[in-house]
Amino acid sequence: MTIKLLAIGKTDNKQLQALIDDYQKRLSHYIKFEFEIIPDLKKVKNLSETQQKDKEGELILAKLSPTDTLILLDENGKQLHSVGFSEYIQKYMNSGIKQLVFVIGGPYGFSEAVYQKAQGKMSLSKMTFSHQMIRLFIVEQFYRAFTILKNEPYHHR
Repeated sequence: MTIKLLAIGKTDNKQLQALIDDYQKRLSHYIKFEFEIIPDLKKVKNLSETQQKDKEGELILAKLSPTDTLILLDENGKQLHSVGFSEYIQKYMNSGIKQLVFVIGGPYGFSEAVYQKAQGKMSLSKMTFSHQMIRLFIVEQFYRAFTILKNEPYHHR
């Protein structure tokens, strides 16, 4: 199985990107992991929130294969503790799917079309974090999940 993370817009913070890169490298010891950036939309001043979500949604949906399982990182999604998240990942690995895709949306969230395509929604916290920070948090949680599954000492229970 491959885990793919899609995110709208690049990370400008070099220190944050270095941390993301470090966890991606660590994660590669456990599973095939891809992190793909969808470029920010141009000329958004002339677009309503709905139009912006729709355009971003088209870009997100274009990156998916018909067999992908899509999970949205969404403030209204299910919250899991780290052990529960590792079990969530294991369940998908056991199901035989080829690719599990997590998406970090743009500033206004997701279009209706993306919500309809998704098989699940997850929230990392009740707090709001920047789209830049969420990238680091989710990649670290992927790594943590695999150390839990392998019973390695990174996560202290």
